[in-house]
Amino acid sequence: MTDFAIRAENLSKRFWLRTERRTRLKERFIRGGEPKGREFWALRDATFDIERGTTFGLLGQNGSGKSTTLKVLAGIYRPNGGRLELNGRVSALLELGAGFHPELTGRENVRLNGAILGLSKRQIDNAMDGIVDFAALGEFIDSPVKHYSTGMYVRLGFAVAVSLDPEILMVDEVIAVGDEEFQRKCFDHLAMLRKRGTTIVLVTHSLGLIQEMCDQAAWLEHGVIRRLGAAREVVEAYLGDVNDREMHGRGVRPVADAAASLSGRLGSGEIRVVSLEYLDGDGNPSPVLLAGAPCAIRIHYAASRRVEEAIFGIGFVGRTGVFVAAPSSGRLGPWTVAAGRGYVDLEVPELLLQPATYRVSATIRDRGHMFDVVDQAYDLHVRGGGEREEGLMRMPVIWRPPVSVTSGDTAGGSAEEVAGAQ
Repeated sequence: MTDFAIRAENLSKRFWLRTERRTRLKERFIRGGEPKGREFWALRDATFDIERGTTFGLLGQNGSGKSTTLKVLAGIYRPNGGRLELNGRVSALLELGAGFHPELTGRENVRLNGAILGLSKRQIDNAMDGIVDFAALGEFIDSPVKHYSTGMYVRLGFAVAVSLDPEILMVDEVIAVGDEEFQRKCFDHLAMLRKRGTTIVLVTHSLGLIQEMCDQAAWLEHGVIRRLGAAREVVEAYLGDVNDREMHGRGVRPVADAAASLSGRLGSGEIRVVSLEYLDGDGNPSPVLLAGAPCAIRIHYAASRRVEEAIFGIGFVGRTGVFVAAPSSGRLGPWTVAAGRGYVDLEVPELLLQPATYRVSATIRDRGHMFDVVDQAYDLHVRGGGEREEGLMRMPVIWRPPVSVTSGDTAGGSAEEVAGAQ
């Protein structure tokens, strides 16, 4: 047996983009046949091998050619150039309801898909109960799929794709349509297939999923493979490029000029917040901050007179309205601020916020009086690596390796039995 499941050499796929279609005979007779249109290469000279029993991820921005590549590998599209070799029976879940006949019931569609994959009636019958249980459609399994909801389509499509003994499984982003419980069920089943030696090709925008599940990955850009290699290295290269583009695209400037509009602001106004500015670890202005990296937030202010006691504060609010943190200079004691313009820096040795967009508030007060409140007037864009934890903040922790506290062979009992014996 060969040691690879998929081998692609200079694989290419071309489409013609037409701005005008002549569908009626009269139009064709008077104006001639359809114009050829503009040539568009959705995939160009892609070369890669996917080893048998491994998981391969395809990542890139929308329109980069990920889904086209998957459809070429699955045999949906015929390539316009290059060579493709597949070693194993392919099962694919490429888009919602792909391969289903709307007038047939769910059970009939299972039999139809199994027959297309080359399975015998006995093999399909043996798998049927498992498919019905996994899809959790109940009595709807015998209803025409044209009456199914989006979630029911996804459940049945995934159940068919993974349950008919695939040797090569190709999955597009369609799993993301399902609810949280179903997504967990899918990923648990994918992990089980990996252990059984199934080759999996996965298209997803979840970089954390690629790092967690995939052995190798390819980063596509405008139909061309820009990076190919270990999944973690490809994800890091892709994220670095995205962060660089975002920084250059936004331009380096203060986030906003809060002094331009005083409507809705609280406080007596002797000292006002003028703007916020984000600084990277080198002290350079940046519109994007990196999770886990050092940074600073600079509060620019303007004081109409000398203020004897001033305390500066910053508040962070998550996308869902959850209040995340509110560091204040109050623990250092109030500061005296001279009349005029100036700034105060909040230095952060390690940004513990998770990658997301946050709303930021700024305040200036003394111990019993408010000078200025700018409530959620600024956006903070935090970017970072693909390995993302749950929640809004990263908790600084240190994991220690396992320490054995017993000796002897415990292989004869389950983990629960061993734990109960202590």
